[in-house]
Amino acid sequence: MESIGSPVLWAGFTLFVIGMIALDLGVFHRHAHAVRFREALVWSIVWVALAGLFALGVQAFFGTEKALEFTAGYLIEKALSVDNIFVFLLLFGSFHVPAAYQHRVLVWGILGALVMRAIFIAAGAALLATFHWIIYVFGALLLVTGLKMLRAGDEPVHPERNPLFRLFARVVPSVPEYHGPRFWVRIDGQLVATPLLLVLIAIESSDLVFAVDSIPAIFAVSRDPFIVFTSNIFAILGLRSMFFLLAGVMHRFHYLKTGLALVLAFVGTKMLVNGLYPIPIVASLAVVAALIGGSIALSLLLPPRSTHSPVDVKAR
Repeated sequence: MESIGSPVLWAGFTLFVIGMIALDLGVFHRHAHAVRFREALVWSIVWVALAGLFALGVQAFFGTEKALEFTAGYLIEKALSVDNIFVFLLLFGSFHVPAAYQHRVLVWGILGALVMRAIFIAAGAALLATFHWIIYVFGALLLVTGLKMLRAGDEPVHPERNPLFRLFARVVPSVPEYHGPRFWVRIDGQLVATPLLLVLIAIESSDLVFAVDSIPAIFAVSRDPFIVFTSNIFAILGLRSMFFLLAGVMHRFHYLKTGLALVLAFVGTKMLVNGLYPIPIVASLAVVAALIGGSIALSLLLPPRSTHSPVDVKAR
């Protein structure tokens, strides 16, 4: 499987990610505080702009086709990450996570997600390189997942029922109250977990499930591991700011999950018919953009009957 990613590019991108995270943690969010709308908006613009600049760089050095693959992968992952936001809302609401500590949880959650996504992408690339027919397995998985999402509609998600989370909560000693922004605290000489760590574990275990959908979806538009990795990482890095930006209005986009289900069904179908009729990347990008944009527009044009958010999260 040919890739534009030379060792220098891989190393450079990794250093860029580490540098941006260090800047975020060490300078802009050194002290715990509630992230307000304006701050979230600025960071959202920064992350989207950086992804746009990266796409322009890919186009300049590797051509329009690779740039379109990156853009399509970024857009798909950005759209699918909406499910992560729903989970964040549910967890922060059910665990009553103070607004000042939500950013800290998301930072560490996304760091874990970056590592998991890298492992998943490496495994997926290796499988596709060795067993070409695995693309049809990925396609069938995405198509079935999309159809299940369409049938499920607005059924509630229960991340706290995740087996990994339940096992951790059962075997690790914990306390019911928060101790500032700390994940661990020592009480009577014993190291115990705070609820903040339990929320982090629930976020990580949920992302593990979401990665099963999102990684194959990006392989539908590009087989280049470097393109798949960078588009995925850029989308994940901007997830925190997108959460704080959209947390208060997510309930208005009631058709968005239908749009995401159709996106999964489309990319799954694209994989399944690839051997008979390869769908051009420009057409794929247009379809994905139309499905996401159309579901958002329809949500705004046809508001839900209830105007109250299902989860009250003081994110701003």
